Amino acid sequence: MTETPAKTTARTSASWIRWFVDYSALVAFLIAFFVSGRDMTTATWALVAASAVALVIGVAVERRLAPVPLIAGGAALVFGGLALVFHDTRLLKIKPTVMNTLFAILLLGGLVLKKNPLKLILSDAFDLPEATWKRLTVNYALFFLFLAALNEIVWRTQADATWVLFRFPGLMILTFAFSLAHTPLLMKHLKTDKPPPPPTE
Repeated sequence: MTETPAKTTARTSASWIRWFVDYSALVAFLIAFFVSGRDMTTATWALVAASAVALVIGVAVERRLAPVPLIAGGAALVFGGLALVFHDTRLLKIKPTVMNTLFAILLLGGLVLKKNPLKLILSDAFDLPEATWKRLTVNYALFFLFLAALNEIVWRTQADATWVLFRFPGLMILTFAFSLAHTPLLMKHLKTDKPPPPPTE
């Protein structure tokens, strides 16, 4: 059945809103860092403010927020707020470590408990065999642990500018590359005409 122009416009608008909610705060963080002369405190203020705005706009437009953007935006507010309160930007730098580790624990813990969080999130878009769901879940869990370890190495050994670029767009590029590697597998079991974006920290 041919999609009407109204439906196409609505879907495009929803896609832009999701991208805005997911990445606008990180863009603001990146810009503020370099515009301010590489001042992490100023960049953290920008991140916190932009995260709050993105969450409000997402709720106002979509009347809801998907769990992953909500968790990521809320974590930015929490870790960014703590960094500002305690005047310690290390609290912001460990956010990717903590969140990616928690994502990995959630995925692996779900498998142990015979519950698959990734399947709950993506089952509307993909109809995968149970063995494939399990393999995909383990792959993502290991990838999140890799990102957590990599973040620790980068922020502890590199200058702030390097970590900021690693944080964005570095982590996004790594995540999309990893997800792209799974595209042939997922496309075999696609139930909709447009797959959802990959999980991101």
